[in-house]
Amino acid sequence: MNRTRQFAATLATAIALGGLAACGGSGSSDDGDDITLRVNLFGKFGYTEAYKKFEADHPGVKIVETAEGDLGKYNTKLTQQIAAGGDAGDVVAIEEGQTVAFLAAANKFVNLQDEGGNDVKDRWLPWVWDKATSADGKTTIGYGTDVGGLAMCYRRDLFEKAGLPTDRAEVAQLWPTWDAYIATGKKFQKGIGNQKVAFVDSSTNTYNSILMQEGDHTYFDRDDKLVFDENPAIKTAWDYSVEMTEADLSAQLKAFSDEWNAGFKNGSFATVACPAWMTGYIKDQSGEANAGKWDIATVPGGGGNWGGSWLAVPQTSKHQEMALELIDYLSDEEGQMLAFEAEGRLPSLPALYEKTELKEATNPYFNEAPIGQLFAAGAAALEPVYLGTKNVPVRDAVENALRSVENGEVPPAQGWDDASAAATKAGR
Repeated sequence: MNRTRQFAATLATAIALGGLAACGGSGSSDDGDDITLRVNLFGKFGYTEAYKKFEADHPGVKIVETAEGDLGKYNTKLTQQIAAGGDAGDVVAIEEGQTVAFLAAANKFVNLQDEGGNDVKDRWLPWVWDKATSADGKTTIGYGTDVGGLAMCYRRDLFEKAGLPTDRAEVAQLWPTWDAYIATGKKFQKGIGNQKVAFVDSSTNTYNSILMQEGDHTYFDRDDKLVFDENPAIKTAWDYSVEMTEADLSAQLKAFSDEWNAGFKNGSFATVACPAWMTGYIKDQSGEANAGKWDIATVPGGGGNWGGSWLAVPQTSKHQEMALELIDYLSDEEGQMLAFEAEGRLPSLPALYEKTELKEATNPYFNEAPIGQLFAAGAAALEPVYLGTKNVPVRDAVENALRSVENGEVPPAQGWDDASAAATKAGR
């Protein structure tokens, strides 16, 4: 999840500093004694019920989860632990933006191909397996959990106050394109008449949504070459975001900041780009008092893929055998459905997309929005977006430049030049 990343350095750099020697699987056999499996995650994966089922099927096993709310802190700490051969836990989550970086240290993780992974790899969308697999195809470090189908979440009550339609089908017709989305935003601001309520949460979230729709890569091409000034998708996303800022449509809230979190509960903004995994986050932050006020419509541009995670077993795990059983379970059909039901995480298993319980799923918090149709219907067609080894520091640099424009600190032209310079520096 995102997206306040403060990634101090890429994993490749950390590995160079920390040494490349793998710590091996010492202590990895489970001898029948009671076992505590430590699972290290970011955010909420919705695994509570899955843990209970796994523990019931494995007497003597206790699962303890540590969940870091700030993805930047999580990535930084996990990178340092993996690089130094430290104790990162028995199971760790790897976010989509970090798969390339952690593959640079593939020998720090259990190679799932040596543990029967090739026998089950067809359970996932092909690119989900490939994204956690080394370029030579010989090493796979993670089993896929969820993918990030994209939609748009909106506040029905605020739309009504602004004189706009509230029915999700009618709302979707308001914004078939991002140009239409901006036009709708202007109507909203005029109708709401309250400058403390904005149409959109932040320019950066909108920027990232558009960028993830526009092609198969962002800041780096598939040769890991920085292409900030060459990829037209970046300028397209930037220009739309600046246009929203200049039209005073943004609440100017940094994603995953305390102020942004409070904005959900206080009704500070009416729309937010909404990958499937975001629905659980919105519910948690908005609280029960806002149940039914939120709804979900299709995103301008018709779809996109933003997000996704993998579960891996570090070589330092003292209980590798049981940890491998756990990630196999959590990433298979039952585990992924339980996560979908708990936190809205869209499964990465094509076999589930035709299941009635997924296709007909609704979300009571979001006014019974048909999340099965909104997210799962197009899941099989989702395409991977390549994120380079230094994606995180480049993305942070560009977002900082965009926020400077959004906050009125620099004009858009200077902001773009600043973003280009910062991306070049961070991408070296």
